[in-house]
Amino acid sequence: MRPILILLLIACCLAGRQPREKQPWKLTGFAQGTSWHISYYATDSIIAQAAVDSILTKLDSSLSIYKPWSLITRFNQCKHSLEIDEHLANVVRASFTASRNTYGIFDITIQPVTQAWGFGPIKVTKMPDTLTISNLMQCVDVRYLSLQGSTLIKQRPCVSIDVNGIAQGYSVDVLAGFVESKGIADYMIEIGGEIRLKGLKYPGAKPMKIGIEAPAESEFEPSVMQRIICPADGAVTTSGSYRKFFESGGQKVSHIIDARTGFPARNELISVTVWAADAITADAYDNALMAMGLEKALQYLQQHPEMAAYFIYREKDGRIADTASTFFNKFMSVE
Repeated sequence: MRPILILLLIACCLAGRQPREKQPWKLTGFAQGTSWHISYYATDSIIAQAAVDSILTKLDSSLSIYKPWSLITRFNQCKHSLEIDEHLANVVRASFTASRNTYGIFDITIQPVTQAWGFGPIKVTKMPDTLTISNLMQCVDVRYLSLQGSTLIKQRPCVSIDVNGIAQGYSVDVLAGFVESKGIADYMIEIGGEIRLKGLKYPGAKPMKIGIEAPAESEFEPSVMQRIICPADGAVTTSGSYRKFFESGGQKVSHIIDARTGFPARNELISVTVWAADAITADAYDNALMAMGLEKALQYLQQHPEMAAYFIYREKDGRIADTASTFFNKFMSVE
């Protein structure tokens, strides 16, 4: 009887040591003019709301053109150079790469032009004319910027920058780094629709899924899900001409400004959803692909297999259609 009792005791001890299954934990808040959500899966609550709020506040103090005390605002107001922090330096370096890779379609020095079109901290009441845009474009060229160590330098005093096209993606990546530093391997982080995800969903160890919005016929109609995707670990961001626009005299102007011309991009694309390994990359290229138009965007993705994209567009007869790059189609295999 004694050996049997010993075996039973060992079995009970081992059963007591079985790891608990991961459970879902959620945090939500408001930052950068929008909402944010973190879902992570762990045996215990690990992430403190205050820690996330502190990170986002610091990012805003660096990257927000809507904060008069931020580093980016101070740089835009200076005549030559400014010592900047790690966050702004990281975003500027990534912006240099995106500008080079998109042949100038993405350019953070477009700020004077986007402000003129009504997409900035100062309210405007009318659309700019061609002469105004032409004059402002004299200040637009990423080559007028340089980064030497922690010093950001402008070659022309009129140069100012706007990193809104990349800052939320970077912020998502910063939060992902923070979450992973806590030993969390399964999570989904979202700021204003920009998402980064890794691992599985618990209980059940299921793949994570994301819904892609279909554009509503009017701004008063609720959005519906166009597609449900099951992406690989990485980031998913969306840019859409229907999401943000300036209206003057009954005319809607998209916030997607082509930095090569200074004018809003006009093509058949309604929205572009991009997958990339990190959110700063996906966020930078969703706007660039929108400005390219469907045909050139698909050609671009063939040359850049490290990214994938899904497009909603309007056909010549007015009907709404969709298509995707080859790699992105793999994410849509699960409905």
